[in-house]
Amino acid sequence: MKLLVIPLFIGLFANVTWLGDFSKATEEAARTHKLILINFSGSDWCGPCIRERKEILENDAFTNYAVDRLVLVRADFPRQKKNQLSKEQTKLNENLADKYNPDGKFPYTILVDEHGKVLKDWDGFPNESPEKFVAQIAAISGSR
Repeated sequence: MKLLVIPLFIGLFANVTWLGDFSKATEEAARTHKLILINFSGSDWCGPCIRERKEILENDAFTNYAVDRLVLVRADFPRQKKNQLSKEQTKLNENLADKYNPDGKFPYTILVDEHGKVLKDWDGFPNESPEKFVAQIAAISGSR
């Protein structure tokens, strides 16, 4: 039983928060000097988006890295009626897409600095391990 409790206990500390408001994310990034990772997703219809979330963005390697080093923003565009977002959240997501994803790519993930300057992007499913994905972010973060 102790073995089960320890991983769950460690997992509690690695919980990451995905914001839905980019302006709040930039405020936090400016205050904490963190980079911002924006993920454009179709959570209920885009297979590669679902795969990226499960295999990379919810992987311990990513969450353990991100929890103290990144501000995370998810711009979701669900299609099923039961998953529809509030009008306010939909507008926030659309505004963010107008700025960073005008071609409507899914999944599309970008790393920006606290001023919104794009440092790296991943167009489609990042066909790499979570560790390699984190290493790419760390290399950029370390070079700043």
